Amino acid sequence: VLPIITSGIGVWQSFLSNVVGQRVMDDLRLALYRHLQWMPLRFFTETRTGEIQSRISNDVGGVQSVVTDTASSLLANFATVATTVIAMWILDWRLTLLSLGLLPLFAYITFRVGKVRREVSTMTQRSLAEVSAITEESLSVSGILLSKTFGQQEASIERFRAESRRLGDLQIRGQMIGRWFFALIGTFFSIMPAFVYLLAGSLIIGGDTNVSIGTIVAFTTLQARLFFPLGQLLSVQVEIQGALALFDRIFEYLEMEHEITDAPDAVTLSPSTMRGQVRFNDVTFRYPVAQAQLAVASEAAEAEAEGRAVATTVRPFALTDMSFDAEPGQLVALVGPSGGGKTTSTYLIPRLYDVDEGSVTIDGVDVRGIGLESLGRVIGFVTQETYLFHDTVLANLRYAKPDATMFEIEEASRAAAIHDRIMELPDAYDTVVGERGYKLSGGEKQRVAIARVLLKDPRILILDEATSALDTVSERLIQSALQRLMEGRTTIAIAHRLSTILRADLILVVARGRIVERGTHAELIRREGLYAKLSAEQFGIAPGR
Repeated sequence: VLPIITSGIGVWQSFLSNVVGQRVMDDLRLALYRHLQWMPLRFFTETRTGEIQSRISNDVGGVQSVVTDTASSLLANFATVATTVIAMWILDWRLTLLSLGLLPLFAYITFRVGKVRREVSTMTQRSLAEVSAITEESLSVSGILLSKTFGQQEASIERFRAESRRLGDLQIRGQMIGRWFFALIGTFFSIMPAFVYLLAGSLIIGGDTNVSIGTIVAFTTLQARLFFPLGQLLSVQVEIQGALALFDRIFEYLEMEHEITDAPDAVTLSPSTMRGQVRFNDVTFRYPVAQAQLAVASEAAEAEAEGRAVATTVRPFALTDMSFDAEPGQLVALVGPSGGGKTTSTYLIPRLYDVDEGSVTIDGVDVRGIGLESLGRVIGFVTQETYLFHDTVLANLRYAKPDATMFEIEEASRAAAIHDRIMELPDAYDTVVGERGYKLSGGEKQRVAIARVLLKDPRILILDEATSALDTVSERLIQSALQRLMEGRTTIAIAHRLSTILRADLILVVARGRIVERGTHAELIRREGLYAKLSAEQFGIAPGR
């Protein structure tokens, strides 16, 4: 009966340790994911997706194995060592000191080995993150298309092979760290009884009545019981050091501050009562240095192509003294050269970035005083790069409104001129669109994205060249639908194709972070400035016509 009870207790202990370890890691993984959800856009533009994925999966998973494997054994081994040492001390303190004499040295060496293990674990996780990043970049649909169309399959394989080999070498090094030391400890433990016999025998020969043959037998029995858990404790210390390297990487993210947060007295916007007026008041915005350098590189390439002087210094401002009003129901268009600040200015409205000077207001309320979730619910965003989940058309549309009825979904799809095409798909709205929507054409993806925003029914629409991927017929249908749907809403549209914004209530020409011209299409044509030049290039007419 006793063996059965003992086995049952062991199984129960293993179950509890695994449950506790799993729950702790689930909480840690969720805390990390939640923290990342509220990180600013800048973090994601500067951090590789594979690196983030590795922190959430590989690093947390590595910590989980250590927690699960050591939590149950650590206390038991410590209790065994403590009780055994006490019993040995009661039998004979001199033999106990002999047995434990080198323990401080072993503890010190274990500490040093643990530090090396921590350093190697850090390098290993970095290499693992690099492998994850290479895999994510090169085996995504976009990555594999790039590889195949440039004939770079072998180069991609070689890049992966080199990093994979480095990872393997680091993992071998990590596994072998301290093996010689623990082998030495094992050897010491195996010959330690001989030293006990030698000292005990000397004491007996010397006439010490406190030591007997029975004492020696009992002591060596306890000694044998001591060495295994003691070795386990020393080994666990090294494993914990390796786990600390993973904790360092996890908490490196957790300790990053959320630059954009809700104000303590943040207000909530009501979509049913808000007007949707957007106002920029003397807005100045600076990108962080790394992104400013990218902006300069983009501008330099454009300048070189146009034969202008190339800037060699980092431009400190992305936007300078930008002011304009967008009233409810108005269409405000942003046009101008690439890299001029059009997209950046729209990012300030939903607080993807915060202004450095001035303010952006909605219905007179500074967006920094509006709750982020509330802000996200009243703003619809359609970008040039359409993102669809690897899911059904229906699931992608319901992302905007989970409780949307099929009638609402079909109405939004018709308004975006995509309903008929969806019905032609193999499973209609239940068709899986593939990774990033690659089973659909570019124009179809864009129209699904527009339908998703229309289903959301926001008070403010931001269209970043939203009709760029549409054919002429679809573009005309979308423009007609948007004219109806913009009633009572503010729409801010970024456009390179000027034909899409000819009827805009206000056109802002943005160049080098400033509004250099403003007015309607007719007014700007008469001024014969930058807008007139852009119009002439696209429509093939003289600026003054």
